Amino acid sequence: MIENFINSVRNIFAVPDLRRRVFFTLAMLAIYRFGSHVRTPGIDPDALAALWERGDLQRSLAGVMDLFSGGNFKVVSIFALGITPYITASIILQLMTVVSPRLKALQEEGELGRRKITQYTRYLTVVLCSVQSFGIAYWLQNQVTQTGSLVRTPGIGFIAMTMLTLATGTTFIMWLGEQITERGVGNGISLIIFAGIVLRLPSGVQIIYEKLTGGGTGTALGVIALLIAMVFVIAAIVFVERGFRKVPINHARRMVGRQSIPQQQTHMPLKVNMGGVIPVIFASSILAFPQTILGFVGADPTQTGWRAWLGRLAVEMGGQGHPVHYLIYSAAIIFFTFFYVSIIFNTDEVANNLRKNGAFIPGIRPGKRTADHLNEILTRLTTVGAIYLALVALLPQFLLQGFQFQYLPFIGTSIDSVLRSNPLTSWLTTGVGVNFFFGGTSLLIVVGVAMDTMNQIESQLIMRHYDGFLGPRGRRMRGRRGY
Repeated sequence: MIENFINSVRNIFAVPDLRRRVFFTLAMLAIYRFGSHVRTPGIDPDALAALWERGDLQRSLAGVMDLFSGGNFKVVSIFALGITPYITASIILQLMTVVSPRLKALQEEGELGRRKITQYTRYLTVVLCSVQSFGIAYWLQNQVTQTGSLVRTPGIGFIAMTMLTLATGTTFIMWLGEQITERGVGNGISLIIFAGIVLRLPSGVQIIYEKLTGGGTGTALGVIALLIAMVFVIAAIVFVERGFRKVPINHARRMVGRQSIPQQQTHMPLKVNMGGVIPVIFASSILAFPQTILGFVGADPTQTGWRAWLGRLAVEMGGQGHPVHYLIYSAAIIFFTFFYVSIIFNTDEVANNLRKNGAFIPGIRPGKRTADHLNEILTRLTTVGAIYLALVALLPQFLLQGFQFQYLPFIGTSIDSVLRSNPLTSWLTTGVGVNFFFGGTSLLIVVGVAMDTMNQIESQLIMRHYDGFLGPRGRRMRGRRGY
């Protein structure tokens, strides 16, 4: 297997066109990484580091933004917004095609319509960047830490400079992603997010090594359990992401000129995880809102009135390890999975297209019966996919943060005391305490993008009569739908 991998890498550089694409992709990612070290002017780096050391920002919307920006938001670099505004704009326009007849017509016009929607996506990205950068600038200049004010000279000038810097940075990242998609290998936007997450891996490995060498027996067992769980989770992600249901499709016999084309049999592949990582992103953002509002209004759980209620809500929803957090997080993932799949896959439209093209599912009448049959299959697949996403997102949190059994009614306190008293089981209540930088969302993105990129390289090699990564007799890797 290692020999096949080495031969495949050698074949990549043996093809001139593929070699140029790989080098171009690496060069664009290097430019992105270089820009991550250019900070936004006017911010005190010591005060910013002290602000993040408090730990509450990791559970807020700022933590989610820092994840998808590859750590740029934590240092407020020129790429602090990352590619998130572009992804948000793409999702908004994708949802708007359902309610807007004009966008729906553009989507059905083919390549010209898709270019027009892409242009609208760019405009909307700039608008979202302006709004988000204004909120970030206003929030930054109102932050005060023990080392002093976060912004040296607050005012209109700082807000305007921050808005211009962050919006320009995101626009440049969007251009880099489009260039990678057009002239490189893989999906550029996905690779930029992938690079930002993977670059944090060395820090996680170092922390795990320190925990193994300097911690006690319970901590060491927890770290080993974390590593074993990560291996099984990655294997499960690969297995499910490559899984799909084949729906048989028959095409009726038709006449082309004087030639009769016989009945053809194909299949329609329906993926198990058709929603991708989008439901997890939606759920993470929703759960981070209370903690974000808490930081703006300065609410405190020890206060009274609505501020106390907001503080308790932020602790329960944003506090990883709390039973309410696990319950709401899993329910939100399941809800958004069904919602997003219903938007991107319209069974009535698919059934009508099959009937117009003279295709049908064997044993199912065309029209409404076909739509109901597809909807039944899609519901079962989406149920499995939603549970899979919830488990993948919650398992890393459980290993890192543990489960706060004391908040369970009736028997929670007794279970918590028994587990905490035993050194071998104490990590179940407190977690391993290792920030591996690979939560459920990160794992889905990293594994999915890696599979998609390898699939594209494999297709290029096979097209040029070279063996791919899976060998001459291996099963070819199936790609995944981009997000």
